[in-house]
Amino acid sequence: MLKKLYQTTIKLAGHKSSKSILGFISFIESFIFPIPPDVLIIPMTIAKKNDWFKIGLTATIGSILGALLGYFIGYIFFNEIGVKIFELYGVDNVSFLKDKVSSEGGIIAWMTLLAIAGFTPVPFKLLTITSGFVNFNIFYFLIVATITRGSRFFLISFLIGNFGPTMKKIIQKKLTSVSLILAFSLIIIGYLVYDFLINFSD
Repeated sequence: MLKKLYQTTIKLAGHKSSKSILGFISFIESFIFPIPPDVLIIPMTIAKKNDWFKIGLTATIGSILGALLGYFIGYIFFNEIGVKIFELYGVDNVSFLKDKVSSEGGIIAWMTLLAIAGFTPVPFKLLTITSGFVNFNIFYFLIVATITRGSRFFLISFLIGNFGPTMKKIIQKKLTSVSLILAFSLIIIGYLVYDFLINFSD
């Protein structure tokens, strides 16, 4: 079933309304859909290299809007909807996360997890829903989600758009490791800014 869904998603990349489809898939992928937007971004950018910026922007906007919906599901409808989505991915217990986030250093730890999920194949949707469930600060949530998802999608579309199909295999093989390095770098910078602001306010 998943393979068939993947192939169908690939075919949509050649549709005349591919950007709208990309925006929609980026949206639903942030809270339930299993296929990442990258599957559409790569063939779309190969076909229209000059549109790499629009493609990256479309995926980013769709993903952030979907992330907000995921947050809302976790915040308001976790027991009614969120739990069922988690069950689809084989997760049946997230109640311990509330204590984790509320503990000392929990905010930074959660920002790190969110950043890693935003950059890598780790299911981003599980973090968006759980962020709402644990009442994670929505301001931090939006900042981390926008930076990580935006960086990921713009990086892919830029590389494909400027360096051609030869980048496809490299991206598929190296994206996770490069993304992890970027994610941790951003988190370190974010932590330093956060620590500075806390100390400054004191």
